[in-house]
Amino acid sequence: MPLRMERSNPNRSYQVVIIGGGPAGLTAGLYCARSRLSTLLIEKGIIGGQITNAERVENYPGFPQGISGIDLGRLIHEQATGYGLETLLAEVTKVEPSPRHNLVSTSEGDFVAEAVIIASGSQFRKMGVPGEDTFVGKGVSYCATCDGPLFKGKTVAVIGGGDSAITEALYLTKFASSVKVIHRRSQLRASKIFQERALAERKIEFIWDTVVTGIEGDGVIRQLMLKNTKNAKMSTLEVAGVFVAIGSEPNSAQWRGLLPLDEGGYIITNELMETKIPGIFAAGDVRHNSARQAITAAGDGATAAISAERFLSL
Repeated sequence: MPLRMERSNPNRSYQVVIIGGGPAGLTAGLYCARSRLSTLLIEKGIIGGQITNAERVENYPGFPQGISGIDLGRLIHEQATGYGLETLLAEVTKVEPSPRHNLVSTSEGDFVAEAVIIASGSQFRKMGVPGEDTFVGKGVSYCATCDGPLFKGKTVAVIGGGDSAITEALYLTKFASSVKVIHRRSQLRASKIFQERALAERKIEFIWDTVVTGIEGDGVIRQLMLKNTKNAKMSTLEVAGVFVAIGSEPNSAQWRGLLPLDEGGYIITNELMETKIPGIFAAGDVRHNSARQAITAAGDGATAAISAERFLSL
């Protein structure tokens, strides 16, 4: 992960400030930097965003053998900084929009930007059941790549039925003795290729039409409380860990009241990534109707950067 870069701009003013360092933000930074716009990218976590949790990305063009999420983020960052993009590890605490003078306040001080690209992405959605918060780090995880090796030879559960859940389950078979996939429906939403792999994997067992109602343990997880969605029958499942993969929520709270959000909290833009405020753009997973894929996020970032350059030339 790159360290905070020293800035040569004494006024802490930039033509473009990008909030978020995932594929959308990094690609926006690449395009802005190549256009010779003074650009600062601010990321509070890991450069690369949630894609860094992926052990292998197999559907990003140009990598026929696949590439790890960490390496993909690193390479895009390296390419962008090679053209002059500056990056800062900090948390954005407030943004005050103003024509050509947007104030971006962070844990490392304030910056002024003529244009802002919001690429803050999303965060893992929680189940919201008793015991979930209690056992975070003690059996509850949202990242198999991060925590999977801790459960070698043990039984774990994965919650969800989409691509993320099945990817997590397949990865966990490298370590766990058994992986129970718990899904509230009777069929998966994951891509066919992931379904085929999971159904053929002997370590994976599916528990259909079931939800988790609670997590119990004595310092660490011991069991899950389950409920069948069709007959309401209650049961328990002994596990050493549970990996929650039920989707994500946008990191858009700072923009509530300033920008139009849809019912899920995603920022509404047009096809040019423009929001209702001139000079403010949104790209990637934080945007309404995003496909939430690395490649589409990168496309959003490129579009946002082109739109920002056009805005600055007016």
